[in-house]
Amino acid sequence: MTSAQEPAFGVGDASFQAAGGEPGLQRLVADFYQVMEESPQATRVRAMYPDDLGEAQDRLASFLSGWLGGPKRYAEKYGGISIPQFHTRWQVGEAERDAWLFCMEQAIARQPYTEAFAEYLLRQLRVPAERIRQVQAPCPARPGRN
Repeated sequence: MTSAQEPAFGVGDASFQAAGGEPGLQRLVADFYQVMEESPQATRVRAMYPDDLGEAQDRLASFLSGWLGGPKRYAEKYGGISIPQFHTRWQVGEAERDAWLFCMEQAIARQPYTEAFAEYLLRQLRVPAERIRQVQAPCPARPGRN
């Protein structure tokens, strides 16, 4: 239950505003990639990106803008996207998912977010991260089939 002072994250642009709008998302994304560059546990995930992270940063910040209820910058710049399908070009297992989430958790911790928003944002980001991993997972054979 939210208090009268706390916005209902996920409603309208409340999450976008809580993230600091586009400048706030750009800071979050810059910190995310900085953590990825510096953290040994993110080596496998960092290897999935090109040396120059400029486009990746713009894509992530643009995606987060619309995803959090702000301007639909990703669609304006890059067109539509299916997050799980976009990521099928890489092998994403539990280790990669967890490393990506670790980087995001560390980046979120560097932001001036309220504790409530930081927890909400990380919880929400776990959903697409897990969907990306699931798309990659092999489907188990049905019982009785070889």
